[in-house]
Amino acid sequence: MALATPSITHAQTAQTANLARAMQFDIAPTDLRTGISQFSLATGLQVIVAPTAVAGRQTGGVQGSHSVRAGLDQLLRGTDLVASIKGGVAVLKPAGGGGRRAPMVTPVSAVSTATVAEAGNGAPSDIVVSGYRQSLTEAQVLKRGAVGAEDDIVATDIAAFPDLNLAESLQRIPGITITRDSGEGRQIALRGLGADFTRTQLNGMEVLGNTASGMDNRGNVARSRSFDYSLFASELFNRVSVQKSYSADQDEGGIAGTVQLTSAKPLDYEGSKFVVSAKGQTNTNTNGVTPRLVGLASVRSGDLGALVSVAYSNIRNNEYGYRNWGWGLTRYAAANIGPSVDAATRQKLLAGVWQPTAQSPSSWYTNRKRLGVTSSLQYHPGDRFKIDVDLLYGRLWDHRDDYALATAGANPLTGTTINGTQIIQSATIDDTNTLRAASFTGIDLRSEHHIVKNHTDFYQAVANTSWTATDRLTVHALGGYEEADFAQPVFDKVFMEAKNTAFSYDTRPTVPVNTYSIDLTNPNLWQLQRLDVQENKVVNRYANGKLDATYQLDDALTLNAGGQFKHFTNSGYTWANKVFHNVPTLTAVPNDLKQTVGVDTLTQYIVGDVDGIYSLIGDPRNLTAANLQAGSDYRVDEKTWAGFAQLNLDTRVADMRLRANAGVRYYSTDLVSSGNLATGAGFVPVSISTNSHGWLPAANMALDVARTVVVRLSASRNVNRPGLGDLAAAGTITTRPNGGSLSLGNPFLKPYKATSVEGSAEWYMDQHGFASLGVFYKKMGSFVTTSSQQIPYGQTGLPLSLLIQGQDANTPYDVSQPINGPGADIKGIEAAFQHDFTFLPGALRHLGMVVNGTYFDGDQTVFYTTGGVTTSRSLPLYNLSKWAANATLYYENAVWGARVSAAYRSQYLTGAGNALANAGGGIKGTTNVDFQAHFNITPRIRLIAEGINLTNEPIRQFASVDADRTEVYTTAGRIFSFGVSAEF
Repeated sequence: MALATPSITHAQTAQTANLARAMQFDIAPTDLRTGISQFSLATGLQVIVAPTAVAGRQTGGVQGSHSVRAGLDQLLRGTDLVASIKGGVAVLKPAGGGGRRAPMVTPVSAVSTATVAEAGNGAPSDIVVSGYRQSLTEAQVLKRGAVGAEDDIVATDIAAFPDLNLAESLQRIPGITITRDSGEGRQIALRGLGADFTRTQLNGMEVLGNTASGMDNRGNVARSRSFDYSLFASELFNRVSVQKSYSADQDEGGIAGTVQLTSAKPLDYEGSKFVVSAKGQTNTNTNGVTPRLVGLASVRSGDLGALVSVAYSNIRNNEYGYRNWGWGLTRYAAANIGPSVDAATRQKLLAGVWQPTAQSPSSWYTNRKRLGVTSSLQYHPGDRFKIDVDLLYGRLWDHRDDYALATAGANPLTGTTINGTQIIQSATIDDTNTLRAASFTGIDLRSEHHIVKNHTDFYQAVANTSWTATDRLTVHALGGYEEADFAQPVFDKVFMEAKNTAFSYDTRPTVPVNTYSIDLTNPNLWQLQRLDVQENKVVNRYANGKLDATYQLDDALTLNAGGQFKHFTNSGYTWANKVFHNVPTLTAVPNDLKQTVGVDTLTQYIVGDVDGIYSLIGDPRNLTAANLQAGSDYRVDEKTWAGFAQLNLDTRVADMRLRANAGVRYYSTDLVSSGNLATGAGFVPVSISTNSHGWLPAANMALDVARTVVVRLSASRNVNRPGLGDLAAAGTITTRPNGGSLSLGNPFLKPYKATSVEGSAEWYMDQHGFASLGVFYKKMGSFVTTSSQQIPYGQTGLPLSLLIQGQDANTPYDVSQPINGPGADIKGIEAAFQHDFTFLPGALRHLGMVVNGTYFDGDQTVFYTTGGVTTSRSLPLYNLSKWAANATLYYENAVWGARVSAAYRSQYLTGAGNALANAGGGIKGTTNVDFQAHFNITPRIRLIAEGINLTNEPIRQFASVDADRTEVYTTAGRIFSFGVSAEF
């Protein structure tokens, strides 16, 4: 079986074949500006040229039959301009390359409208198309030239946006929404499907990367197929392409779409290029200024080029506010209900009410450092042979200081029963059986101080080669290896406890309110309860080989065929050690080892000095394999062989340009999931092998129905492999006083299979903007869903040794497991509008706007088991926001520019919930506002000011789509930066 190459290379090959096709020209002698516009209209070739380069020049025209390339050369004869064609776009420059570099570039269809009258004098003056405006124009050219549905961000768009990482940049694209954690974007959802459904490729090779969240409610250590975009700085890349349609020459997987990341290449530049950028940034929730530094050096000597880029940043963030550990059905013993509670309320408490677990003011302080290094070597000796070698290294350090105060001592408000010293004195229960507010006596409080140090190392090496063996045959190959290693060697907690307090809470305000009866900052009231230590390790390894060939059948038709091999492994473990120091009584700790919270918090309280208390007590902080957390050491090993054949068409039908592809792909994946499964006898080592295979047909069409209108249609079949944690032969246990939860894997899950159809219409306004409207529908015949139930721990099959103090086989646990469920579907509408306001008078002509909006709708079936009875319910797909919108208003002239961007996404779910009466939990809608402004000191030196999250938008997490129970309300602060960039 042959091995295949990235789809972007196929597109370039099709364009090359298109340049060789013969066609009839009838362009009369005229001014060069008009001649280029007529040539572009006739051929469909995008041409980029500086307005100053064509001003005053004439062309002798083109007559008769010529290839597209020969016709362009004839058009430029005698003009002192030459064409360089790459990726289906022609760039015109002075012959010899020795002339002055053009100050700007403008696609040809904009040339005819690139001059407007200055207000007040009527003299024509060129609109400056550079910086952000230029990046939008170049992205528009790429979008228009694609066969399937595609959106792009090019270099200046990414480097100049006020973005911490690529996720922040990608949220501007129609159909993409992002999740945030610790003040920055982390993962994306594309067309309403979560991060596991989007394939991310870097320089043609799929990438995965694991990091961790500081908050339990957001999953802690990630172990999934999704890519965490906080791993890389946005400055390392010069293009991001979001391919929403699927074609047979693309890797199978990613039924939502593919995000192609491309790092900078030396032959992208005419000669040597050096760029430096230095910024200082600060967060309003923290103190001090931290650096953000970027450097790029690129040299070129004829056909050989080399480039190195480095990006380093340090950001401090403190996300703080209110959270609880979720909502559970809690029953009160009769003796735990106070005499002031009325009879009707008493009966509800006895029967069980939905109560928040461990109501907690919390803070997550993060000191995050990010380093990225890319290097690229290109050798292109002529047009027949090309080799590109790209290396990338990234490291993300995350050092955290986390604090929490919870009703989670020996007599807590956690678990499923209240039967200790706790007495509920008042209760407010609504018609959803939710305990919205209550007051208590006899509560033991628990504070937490948590120090975490982790890092992720990412390595990638990939080589792409292209050889034109004959005028009709071109061979492409890719080979690459990558590894992403996540290590968390420090995860140390100190729990302090204050006994027998009065406490009340009220979750009805937007930010829930807790009231305490004691001075929480009095160190004499707090002593040591428990010490926890944990270490984590996750390793992803990925090897990839592709080989394919493209054969030109005639001037309009090419055949592309090939195949690939992929080998992916994921492994890891968790070591843990929990030691209670409260039996028979709390362990006394000197007051000089107690402190108040060192960062912003809703209320101050006493926590333990982590280093000091561990040193005093002597508990081990360095763990070994003897501390393995049962079920955490699982491994997933996948090997995939795939082959494809695809026809590519580029022709004219009834004087309309038609571009299309149609093909089929076959894949076969062998998966081995090994680990330990829970049985009645405890954990049993297993190794489970499965195979999935199938045929994936796909077809895409783009028809230029008019000079400025493109209509696209696509249909395809694709698959998506289940998440790594879902496939695990293992289980993850979370303990809490009086209860806990257990998440089990399922190695027998089948891949998601989706049939997709979509269409769009796009109207291009002479490169000054476009409007588009698209629709799509995906039918998934198989869909992994969730089964949840609450059972006594003894029925889970896990050993009692995993339980914490005070628990036994009868302690109720919430147990969830992925299962092969019925199908699901999703449909949506995407609308986008972009325009430069060049028609406005005077300075207003430098304004412009980019706006897009989406509507998605999709459902899944989830299952809940209560009292042995299983019930199903339809819920929206996880990570699907029904409504999303983005808007950017920008102003840019030759001296300065500014823009303001807003990104909105409506409420979305993140999980099924633990019971039918608490079904569906997620995050409320958000609107994030950012800005950027720059001033050009010289044409090569620029001052930049940026602001992110100007409104300090909160993250509001909830449980139950029906009862709307508050889980989290936090803010992460506003981020501001100021700096300078220089280009040489």
